[in-house]
Amino acid sequence: MIVGKDIHPEKEIYYLGALLLEVINDANEKDYDFLDLFHKLNFTKKVSINLFTSTLDWLFLLGVIEQSKGRIYKCL
Repeated sequence: MIVGKDIHPEKEIYYLGALLLEVINDANEKDYDFLDLFHKLNFTKKVSINLFTSTLDWLFLLGVIEQSKGRIYKCL
């Protein structure tokens, strides 16, 4: 279940997805390496690699991000 009854919204995929999109929008790069994006998000908010991967999966399922040749980029 994506939506939980947890009182810590900073650990929810919705919240982390929004932070990750801010990181992508604020940077001047067109595409990102997995680990570079992870480090940029961790500069804003400390997250585990598992939670980061789940957030990427969620954004991918929504069609917000795509990957090509090992690079992650935001859909237009």
